[in-house]
This record gives sequence, C-alpha cells and structure tokens, in this order.
Amino acid sequence: MRKSTRALLAAALVLGIAAGPALAPAFAAQRSAATAAQAAPADLSAVIAGLPRADATAALVRVGGTEGSWRGSAGVHDLESNAPADPAARFRAGSVTKVFTAATVLQLVAEGRIDLDRPARAYLPDLIPGRYARVTVRQLLNHTHGIPAADMPGETVEEWYANRFAVHTPEEMVRSATAKPREFRPGTKQHYLNIGYTIAGLIVERVTGDSYEHQVERRILRPLGLRDTYFPGRAAEITGPYNHGYQTMRLDDGTTGLRDVSVWGTTDGWAAGDLVSTTADLERFTRVLFAGGVVRGPLLEEMFTLPEVPDLKTGDPAAYSVGLSMKRLGGREVWGKTGGRWGYNAAIASTRDGARTLVYSVNSTDAKGQDMNPTALRLMVAAYGLPD
Repeated sequence: MRKSTRALLAAALVLGIAAGPALAPAFAAQRSAATAAQAAPADLSAVIAGLPRADATAALVRVGGTEGSWRGSAGVHDLESNAPADPAARFRAGSVTKVFTAATVLQLVAEGRIDLDRPARAYLPDLIPGRYARVTVRQLLNHTHGIPAADMPGETVEEWYANRFAVHTPEEMVRSATAKPREFRPGTKQHYLNIGYTIAGLIVERVTGDSYEHQVERRILRPLGLRDTYFPGRAAEITGPYNHGYQTMRLDDGTTGLRDVSVWGTTDGWAAGDLVSTTADLERFTRVLFAGGVVRGPLLEEMFTLPEVPDLKTGDPAAYSVGLSMKRLGGREVWGKTGGRWGYNAAIASTRDGARTLVYSVNSTDAKGQDMNPTALRLMVAAYGLPD
C-alpha cells in the first residue's frame, strides 16, 4: 500500500470510521434519499452527515449486492440556494469511463476484430510511431505501455480553469504523447495515465468505422438501459439535472475560495474520462458487468488480472488491470474504478462475487488533488473495511 493511502486511512480512523466491515449483512434496504440521514447504517450516515463541509459540498451513495442495499444523499444542490442535493442528479464520472472503454474493446476482441496481443501500431500506423511499435492493445488497457502523458496547457488549477473550454482532439493528444521518449520498455512497469485509453478509443473507431461514443452506446448504454449516461462531446455543461461542483482556487479578487466549476469542457478526457452518469446507472452497470453480462467468458478475467510488474513511481505491485483496479479491504478483494473531474469524484466498486457493491459521487472541492478525497475515502472504508 502506498504511504499516502496509509496516511489517509489513518485520517479516516481519526474521523470516526471503525475497523472491519462497517455494514451489517441485513441493513435497511431501499431507503429513500429524503430519509437517508435518519435511516442509514450508522457508519455511512456519519460519513455523509454535515455536508457541505470543507472537502465536499454533496454526496450521492448507493450500496447494493446480495448482502443488502442502501441509498443515501447529503449536501446541497448548489451553494447559492442551499437546496438539498438531488439524489438522481447526473455527474461527471471521470476515469470510470475507462471501464466502459475496456469493456467495449473486450467485446470487439470476442468478435475477432481486435487482438489484445497485437501492436497498437498495427491498427493506427499513421499515429503510432516506430518507437512504440511493440506496445500491444493489452498494454494500453493495463497501463504497462510506457507512453508518456500528452502535453496540456497550464500548470495550476487557475491556468487549467482559464483553458476549460479548449478543445483537444484524441489524435492531437496521441501525437503529443508519442512524440516523446518512452517512459519504460513496454510490459515491464505500470504507470496509470489516460493516454492508453485515448489510443484504445481510436482503435475502436478504426476497426468499426464508427465513433467511439456510438459503439459504447449501442454495446453497453442501450442494452443495459443506462438512459442517464452519455458522452458530452464538446459541450461544457452537463445536460439534465446535476448538483453543482466547486473547486478551491484563487479567485478574481486575489483571495482563495470556492469557484463553481460545473461548466468545464472534457475533451481532454474522451475515452479515458469524459462520461456523465448517475449512481443508479453506474450501480446497474457494475452489477451486470461483474455478473458477466457485459464482457463474457474468459475475456472477463482480463478485468480481474493484475500484471506482474511494479508501479513506475512507487515500486509497489501493479494495482490496475484491464479497466479496473484492486485493493484488499475487510479481508477480501474489492475491484472497481475511481474517477475525478473538477468538482466531482466518482467510483464504482464490488467484491468479485457481487456480494457488496458501492457507487458514489462526491462533489469534491479538490477532485483532482494528489490525495483521495476524505469523504470518498471514508465511504470506501465504511462499505468494505480497512486494508488487510
């Protein structure tokens, strides 16, 4: 476990989360959002009580699976009206998008249209230069490709905010990344970055002759009835109801405070991080995915297989598979994916057998900070328990 994670878990304990699985097997089922604060299991209720606070303005939570289910919401729709947070609101799911991308690629593998062991350059010879000729599709998806991140304008949140409406094409981002020397020999280390999924999205388009977004829609969103999940494209505003997201930054008067960052372009994320969804949709997706209803047969195991390589930065064992990541919490493996866009943190998680699932959206005031949001961390620990 990384030192930063250790420190955050210690902080979670200080904030009142008990060790071990926090939810009784028979906790109250199907509670309405309006009564969540009174009816929630004690630990989950404590986590979201008191919002808004310094680290978050709202939280939407769903716990499900064979061990029981619970739904809760807390905080505000926006800081101006102080109206209660909408439990059915849409939000930016960030890197949870990668799970949808990985599942789409694996479906195409099952159809014989993509080969996980084939070099990415074989599909995109006009974009992938010779220095990356040996990078395979599987390595793109499990972050062992060695391709560095694309260059983006700005180095501070204030500069990124000033460029929030800039449009980035996936081809532009791939050219920027692959123009640089590789970080390591492919398949020897793991470095979590968006670029592998940007390339994977382009491969989906190349082999299908269709847009990446339409392929995900026809293969996953429509079959599963995920009606509130969509790709915003170049639109900077979330369509439909949403709870506002805020970011701590330097304001126009020189002070530091919260700025509404709900309207922010996501073309830099694309197949790696631009999805908009709801907790209900993501809960259904998680349940069906883990049950083998999205990716079928042996290919599903790609999502539950960690590469046997070290992390580039820490030297720890790899934590990311194809689309997912894994931690041992409360004595069992918990698989899932977190995501962050300015103003929003999201996650899906489940035990391998689907006994307990967790989906949350936290309107974090530093959603892309180096450390995990305290409210999001406490939700994960409350749902599953502490690391072994």
